[in-house]
Amino acid sequence: MFVYMKFESSLIYSLIAPLMICVSIIGFISSNDSKKILYLPIGLMGIFIISEKVVSRRVKRKNILKKISLYKKNK
Repeated sequence: MFVYMKFESSLIYSLIAPLMICVSIIGFISSNDSKKILYLPIGLMGIFIISEKVVSRRVKRKNILKKISLYKKNK
């Protein structure tokens, strides 16, 4: 059950982040000059979510490769 919940939350984040960026761009283009600044935090959060996932994925891959190489050396 926990794995299913983890997969579901990961799927939600992967769908929400691009949507946040799109809403930010559309809102920034279509709003008045005084309200354009309100859409920047939404876009920045979307970019942050995507970049955080990329960085964490790279770190996890490096850790797995280190464990594999240590296992091969010890064998």
